[in-house]
Amino acid sequence: MAGRYTPDDFVIADAKDADMALGLACAGPVTGVPAAAAGTAGTAGPGRHRTRGEYLGAMRALVAQGDIDILLASASNGERLAGDGPLEDVTLAVRANDTTDIWSYRGGRYTSAPSRPFRTADLTAIRPFCDLVLYSLTFNNDLDGDLATLEAYRAFRQEAAALGIRHFLEVFNPNAPAGLAAEQVGAFVNDSIIRALAGVTHAQRPVFLKVAYNGPDALAELAGHDPSVVVGILGGSAGTTRDTFELLHQTERHGARVALFGRKIQRAESQLDLVSLMRPVLRGELSPADAVRAYHDALAKAEIAPQRTLEADLEVTDPVLRSA
Repeated sequence: MAGRYTPDDFVIADAKDADMALGLACAGPVTGVPAAAAGTAGTAGPGRHRTRGEYLGAMRALVAQGDIDILLASASNGERLAGDGPLEDVTLAVRANDTTDIWSYRGGRYTSAPSRPFRTADLTAIRPFCDLVLYSLTFNNDLDGDLATLEAYRAFRQEAAALGIRHFLEVFNPNAPAGLAAEQVGAFVNDSIIRALAGVTHAQRPVFLKVAYNGPDALAELAGHDPSVVVGILGGSAGTTRDTFELLHQTERHGARVALFGRKIQRAESQLDLVSLMRPVLRGELSPADAVRAYHDALAKAEIAPQRTLEADLEVTDPVLRSA
């Protein structure tokens, strides 16, 4: 990519692997159901959340539209999609591990405890229908925990290489950091990534990274250190529509070459219209604000009620984006 990159090379991925984190609530609440009834307060009941069938339907619709490059799913949903036939020009990927810091159940408290490595998926069962997987790491500045994390990653790499499976590497910000100030997180994560990969030879290195946006300086530092390490950005919380397009715009400008958005796509009123506007933002054909206006125009034409007024949806609410 070095010296030849254009915005059309930027990779857009739909991260629909939330069933490995949220469980039944992965597909989001049914439209029109009040938030408390939908389960955000720990309640449960039939008809409050979209079903697995609806979740799979949203994936198929985005694949058919042709505006995404990668579809990330759980192993079970990836197998179902692959069984339906070819995904056209979209690459299927599945989540290979589900560390404890993503166990975000209603009423659960696992996410507040230091991350522990864990893997549900069986790579030998995945290989017949998929050769690209996501593996995630979380470092907390804790020697025992971080060592266990790296040992599990080494075992995964060896197994994946033996099976001919490629991977991309997700590195979350610390979920229970020990002795880290907030302003140190970006540098700590960058150093953790480069140190973890320094002993990994080409055959076992990740195809690209998936990291949180810790501001322009941290991203530019990581992206500029080694052009062979392609940096991608994870979406984080849903936020406003302006947050979505602003994150895409800012991170591409500072060196990101991949965006893997989960809730930002999944919680949109119209996933297809949102994703269709991403490439124009990357190309500079639309500013983030103009993309929000175009999105609301599309909602109006489709007679879809927006979650927020246009004025509210034009607000940048993510502190990292506001400080850039």
